[in-house]
Amino acid sequence: MIEYRINRRGGVATYLQIVQQTKAALRLGRLQPGDKLPTAREVVERTAINPNTVLKAYRELEWEGLVEPLPGLGTFVRATLGHGGAADSELKDALAAWVDRAHDAGLEREDAAALFATVLEQRYAHMEGMA
Repeated sequence: MIEYRINRRGGVATYLQIVQQTKAALRLGRLQPGDKLPTAREVVERTAINPNTVLKAYRELEWEGLVEPLPGLGTFVRATLGHGGAADSELKDALAAWVDRAHDAGLEREDAAALFATVLEQRYAHMEGMA
């Protein structure tokens, strides 16, 4: 089951953090169709956030067709976002090595994330411009 980690200082709305973390788990194969998400009550107990925030995130995921609430049973994953396979594993290993190098170079977590996001945005903008 997924464990949500809420960053209260990151500037990203709490419900969006839940949506983003769920999507990341779907992309990485940590959540599969049929898996049950934690109940709003469980998330509230672990993160001390408002239950309406959890429900808003789950509604967003439902609207996107990724999860389905089943009354009395919970909210279940309907679709995955991941591609899987050896390519993902190789890329994950390469990225892990990059994170290790960034850490060894003295970058804090937020610095490495900002650097990665900047390069990602630039490269994809460049690639989309070529299409």
